[in-house]
Formats: sequence, C-alpha cells, structure tokens
Amino acid sequence: MRKLICFLFAILTFVACHRDKTLLEDALSQAGRNRPELEKVLEHYQNDPEKLAAARFLIINMSEHYSYSSDKIHTFYEQAMKVISSDLSIDEQIDSLANIKKNDIGNLKTVSDIYLITADYLIYSIDNAFNQWKERQWAQHLTFDEFCEWLLPYKVVECQEFDYWRDSLPQMFADTLLKITGVNEGVMYNTIYRVEDIVRNEMLQKIPRNGLYRDGGYPLLSVSTMARMTFGHCADYINLIVATYRSVGIPVVIDRTPYYGRFRAGHTWHTVLTDRGWQLPSAWDLATVPGHKFFPYERFPKVYRHTFAINQKRMEFQKDAKYPYPLPLCEVDVTDKYTRTSDISVALKPNCILNDKYCYIAVFNGHDEIWSVVDYGTTDGVTANFTNIGRNVLYIVLSFDRRGLRTISNPFILHPDGSIEYILSDKEKLRNIIIRRKYYESANVVDKRRRILGAKIQCANLPDFSDAITLHTIETTSIPDKLALPTEYKRRYWRYFAADETYGSIAELAFFDSDKQQLSGKPIACEWANSAAIKNAFDDGWLTNFETSEPNGNWVGMDMEHPINVSFVRIVPRSDDNDVCPGNEYELRYWDGDRWVSTGRKTANDNSLLFDSIPSGTLLWLKNYTRGWDERPFRIDSVGNIEWR
Repeated sequence: MRKLICFLFAILTFVACHRDKTLLEDALSQAGRNRPELEKVLEHYQNDPEKLAAARFLIINMSEHYSYSSDKIHTFYEQAMKVISSDLSIDEQIDSLANIKKNDIGNLKTVSDIYLITADYLIYSIDNAFNQWKERQWAQHLTFDEFCEWLLPYKVVECQEFDYWRDSLPQMFADTLLKITGVNEGVMYNTIYRVEDIVRNEMLQKIPRNGLYRDGGYPLLSVSTMARMTFGHCADYINLIVATYRSVGIPVVIDRTPYYGRFRAGHTWHTVLTDRGWQLPSAWDLATVPGHKFFPYERFPKVYRHTFAINQKRMEFQKDAKYPYPLPLCEVDVTDKYTRTSDISVALKPNCILNDKYCYIAVFNGHDEIWSVVDYGTTDGVTANFTNIGRNVLYIVLSFDRRGLRTISNPFILHPDGSIEYILSDKEKLRNIIIRRKYYESANVVDKRRRILGAKIQCANLPDFSDAITLHTIETTSIPDKLALPTEYKRRYWRYFAADETYGSIAELAFFDSDKQQLSGKPIACEWANSAAIKNAFDDGWLTNFETSEPNGNWVGMDMEHPINVSFVRIVPRSDDNDVCPGNEYELRYWDGDRWVSTGRKTANDNSLLFDSIPSGTLLWLKNYTRGWDERPFRIDSVGNIEWR
C-alpha cells in the first residue's frame, strides 16, 4: 500500500511539473518580443530553486495582469499630484482630475504585463519580497504557496505602476515600525497583529480619508499619488493599505463581495494572515482593526479573493460558455470563510430555453440590473447546480437565450439551515395589503425609531409647561402620519416631550388643525437645545434630526402666539428615509413568475400605502420615484407581517 501511495505521488508530481513546464513555455511564447526579459529572470535564479519557483509562478500567471500601454498615464499622475497637493476643495479636486482625464489624457488602453515588465523590475520585486519573508519574524510562518499570494506579487491591483513601491511605502508609513524593529525581541512587537496595528495607526495619522465616490479621472495608482490621496473609493484605500503592508512583510490579500445579500452594492476589504493562521478581515480600510466586528448583520451571497494566480476553472468557463459573463479570472471563491454555504441544485421552470450548459445565479439589485450575477454553475436541463452559495439570501437562476440573460427558475430563498424555498404567486387568491416601508430596518434604524416610545404630546398656557396637559403617550412605533389628539383643549404652547434616555431624538414634528392643514408658529425647545437642532425638527427633512447632548428632559414644540385647538400631530421618528413619505410617488411591483408586473403608481397621502388585489405569497417590490434608492423585495404573510429579502 505504501509503495502504491509513493507511486501515485510520483505520478502526480510528474504531471504537475509537466503542466507547469507547459504553462511556462506558453507564457514565454506569448511574451513575444519581451521574452528575453523574462528569460533573464529565470536565468538569474537558476541556482536558487525557491526564487526560481517564485519567478515561474509570476511569469505563468502574468498574462492576465494589465498595465496602461501609454506614457500619458505618467502625465496624468504628474498633474494629479499638483491637484491633490493644492488648496482646492475635495469636490474641486475631483472635478479637476475628471477634466484632465477627459480633455488632456483621453481614454487609455491596457496591455498585459507580460509584454511590458522588465527583468530588472521583476528581480527587484522578487528579491525584496523574499527579504521580507525570510527576515521579518511576523512573516516566517508562511508556506511557499501562501507567500506567493499574500506577499510576493509585484503589484496589488491592475494598472498599478512599476515604481518600486516596496522601497517607498515603508519610508512613508512604517517609520514607527522601522524604529521599533529589533527591540523587545520575542515580545508582541514581532507578531503580525501588533505590527499591523503599528503601521495602521501611522497611516491613519498621515492619510486624509474622504470617501467621495465620484469619478475623479483615472485611479491613483502610482506610489506618489496613492500615498497622497485626498479622496477615493474603499478599494482605493485598500490598494494602498495592501501595498504598504506587503512592503514591510505583513501578509495580506484583498477580498470582495460583489453584492451584499440585502443591499444593491458590494464592498472590498483587506484580510491579514496572522502567525496563528487566523485570517482577519478589516471591515472599513484603516478605520477598523482586522478581525473586529466584521459586518455581523450582513448576509453574503459570495465572497471572492483577489489572486495573482489565474483561476483555471474560470479560464475554462470563459472559453466554453456561449455567454461568458465577465467574472475576473484572477480570484477564488472564499465564501465559506465568511458565512455558512451550501452546494445547491435548483429546479428549473418547465419549458425554459437553454442554449448553454452554463447558467448563472443572481441576487436582486433593482437598479442598473434587476438581477445581478454573482456566480456561474452548470445545468442538465432539469436543475441548475451551484457550489459554495451563501445562505439566508434571495436568489434566482439565469441562462443565455441567444439575446441575453433570462430567468429560468422561480425566485428562491436559501434558508439558514440550507433548505430551499421557492417563491410562487397565487393569482387565484388575491388580497389587500398595507405597506409602510420600502427597505428593511437596520439595527441602527430600529434603535433610533424606538426612541419615540414613551414620549408625550402636551399642551399648556404657560411657556414653561408647568400647567402641561398630556394628550397622548406614544406606545408603539407604528403611529399614523397624523396622530389624532383630543380637541377640547385650546392652548398656546404645544410640544413633543421625549422619554428619558432618548436625547430627544426625532426627525420631524408638525401640528395640524381639524381640516388637516398644517399650523405655523414659533419653534421652541428646552433651553439646552441649539438653534440648528430646533430648526431640524421643522425643516421637512427626514434625514435631519432634533437631538441634544442631554439624555433627559428634552422637548421641542411651537408657540402658536395665541391659544388654539390642535387636532393632529405628525411625529416622524429618526430613521433612514425609507418609510413611506406623504407626497412621494410609489409603484408596487410583484413577480409573476417571469417578470416584475406593475400594479400602477400612486402618491402617498400619509405614511402608509394601501394596495388591493395582490396575489398571495408573491414577491413584492415597492419603488419610490420621488427620491432615494434603497429598495428591497419582500413578502407579506397571512397576518400582514413583512419579511424582507
């Protein structure tokens, strides 16, 4: 038996070596006129097996990594440095860089690194990475395969400049670390967790972090511009962090989710590999400690890790698929490192059109595309099969029908226990429904909304409310848009008196007469409330809030200047502006098995909407045409409770 195992191992080793030799020769052939530069690298390391293996790894996978083909990018970076170093506001900087790209630089093409990279740069990068691996105590635990992905690559992101960033970035952001290294040997300073914290805090002090996600020209990917960014996307800051960490031997990779399970957008972050073997993700670039509270409320359909190696399965898919959805070739699926997953077989609808063995699993987006692909799978005509799918998420299956992607399954929920529930519309059983929101309530929204509980609506004849009469005490968060009050009291002063420990938090307050006409008066409040907070209570803005720094005794109201009757009061709790808003135009859609069907548009008269003749059990989507973009599909059970997906 032992001889058989040794024989099989030898066969597998031979096959792997033969495959790598073939891939290397393919890469060298593809390099064309740049082949001599790559051969110089291989020759340089011919007597160093480990570095030779690293060089082969980089060359074999280099064809799918890209750089700008024109020197105009250097001109852009020169001008960008002047702009981001100027006294212009952030908005002005963004506009200026966008204009430079549009008017002076134009659209730049990219070309594979295999045609551009020089032997000198590749040798420099390999030697530097090996020095970090072998000499830094916090990197010596890495296996060779881990080293190849977490530390070795000569670039962090596509189109990054070949500008010796491994030398420059430690001088900019690791001065504290370089001074500490060598001191306190054997203490926590030589653990990745501590080293990462030292570098992270120095970067926090030196980098202005303004997340303004507008087009500001080309991404800043030269070492000088990356290190001096004044604005950017999450991914821009992650690129700088990963490059800096790798430059001092901290093993780190970039992970991403294309879409959250209940949100239209995705996210990119970095993950550090500790000397204990822990993979610690950082939720928000430099602002959060890796491994600390990584989005505990979010659901993940898919999580992918950027790699330098080409994903050969995806390469095969791209070659064979009749509709090769543009999934990046250099990343791997790590969803099961972040959430519970399942390998699933999804029943297809009868008589669906199939022109390809490949199919796609998608999540709800509701904007650019209603259903957005997160992975591919295969189909046998009866079922669609997918692997490593995140649970507790709404999905649907798509396939190519020679014109584009079309749905071939019913929407379904992959529940936390791994079971699949298909969502079907019962058009024979119609019902009336009441809707108060278009988006689920986050934990923060629930907390802020509950601050109205226990609050009182009071009126008085004296400005200090010493003779106050309580007309209503709020006992539920599901209050109507115009809360009816007893009408026998004619008073000059009217207020919302907040419950203790709530800081007075409300978004809006208004008073109405018996005809539901809004009343005007002079805003008043507790003596420690500032003018801006008082104004927020009456500005018709549901995202501006009345709130003070004191937890107790808070109130805000109106001096009507003479005694009057108030018949109704509007109290808008602090929220995310996804409640149904009077005056906004809405459209309710339901999924009929093949598409979203509109039930028509209507303008809200208060903070709820009534729709009649809606199929039971169906998937619903409330769209706001007036403002906002947070929208999620939902179902309503038999007693009216909403389940957001």
